[in-house]
Amino acid sequence: MIVLLRAAVPLFLAMVTGMVGTLVVTSVLGNHDTVALAAFAVMAAVLNPASAAVQGALRGLGPFVAPYRDDPGAAVPVVRDARWLSLITGTLGAVAVVCVPVLARVSGVPGEVVGELGLLPWCLAAYLLVFASTGGASTILVALGRSRAVLWPSLVFGLVLSALTVVLVPPLGLDGVGVAWVVAGVTAAGVASVNLRRALGRPIGQARPRVPEIVRLARVSVPLAATVLIKFGVLGVVTFAASTTGARDTAAHAVLTTLTGLLMLASLSVAQASVPEVARARDVAGARRANRTAALLAVAGTLAGALVLLLLGEQVLGLFTGDAAVRERALGLLPLMLLSSLADAAQAVQGIGLTALKRSGASLAYFVLGYGGLLAAAVPVARTWGITGLWVAMAVANILLVVLQGAGFHRHSARVGVAEAAA
Repeated sequence: MIVLLRAAVPLFLAMVTGMVGTLVVTSVLGNHDTVALAAFAVMAAVLNPASAAVQGALRGLGPFVAPYRDDPGAAVPVVRDARWLSLITGTLGAVAVVCVPVLARVSGVPGEVVGELGLLPWCLAAYLLVFASTGGASTILVALGRSRAVLWPSLVFGLVLSALTVVLVPPLGLDGVGVAWVVAGVTAAGVASVNLRRALGRPIGQARPRVPEIVRLARVSVPLAATVLIKFGVLGVVTFAASTTGARDTAAHAVLTTLTGLLMLASLSVAQASVPEVARARDVAGARRANRTAALLAVAGTLAGALVLLLLGEQVLGLFTGDAAVRERALGLLPLMLLSSLADAAQAVQGIGLTALKRSGASLAYFVLGYGGLLAAAVPVARTWGITGLWVAMAVANILLVVLQGAGFHRHSARVGVAEAAA
């Protein structure tokens, strides 16, 4: 448990510092120009799932690198393969980001908002390519037991993005955010590359792509990225369904969704920290013990956040909205949101545990089942039972995923060590 905590805390802090930059951007734009803030919101609607999918694909590299913790230099060929795969996924994400103005026009976004985008799509596309060029450095560092090194690129990114946004937005508007994002991304990528070079103990260099090995990586990474896209897509539909229930309920749903994201940071950091431990396990008992410990820590972290919200709910909600009616509605739904978050925390650990076993395809299938039902039910439930019904549906979907992912991990972990025993 101590080992997991030592690895998870830097990851948690890295996630928090990464969010700070985005919060500063939103705050500065909100005080600068309403249209610019609306344009950034449109941009974020595509950037967030695109970057999350790229990050998801890169997290699939962990189980391939973890066996080399005692001899990091031997992992260099795998790191080279990872770089090729990350560039492919990054390019796909960049293309999606560049197409935002076209998608916005087709979706009926007001012309003044689309016109405000300016250079931002191109800048954020460049950022995704820069991020992808690191070849999943953060995931590789975690797999090699160098979790503390992950904090510094994220901290640098948050600080540079925040400082440049404050300086560049007044004269350049939304284009200033784009420039700030690219500069912050390049700086963070440089720090990540230096940290990775030190961890490996030798230069990475260049090599021709090893197509069969890249395909092996993709079989784990691509389903993980698809899982992330499914989750973002279905939650987007849920948000749309919530928007049909009235302005007050829509605002309450937005606040609760934001709080859910904050609560998930603890479970995601623990889940990522558990990947090397599960991947390096030599027997069934070791893999299941590492996964069980991670699940307990993830749920405990989520419960700690839940306790804060239950005790200080009114004050915390006041940070997100000044509307007393919205606060009251959100406060009434808080227990349901916390139940959904606890189940989500538990299923996330099981799902990433399957990735550590190189069975992310199974996790994707479970997600299709769990969130497929939520997708089909969202709009009818919202029309019949409103936002309360939506949060019940999300809680049920996440509980179902706990069962499916947990059973899946139990089944697939039964083969840990089988090949070695046969040899």
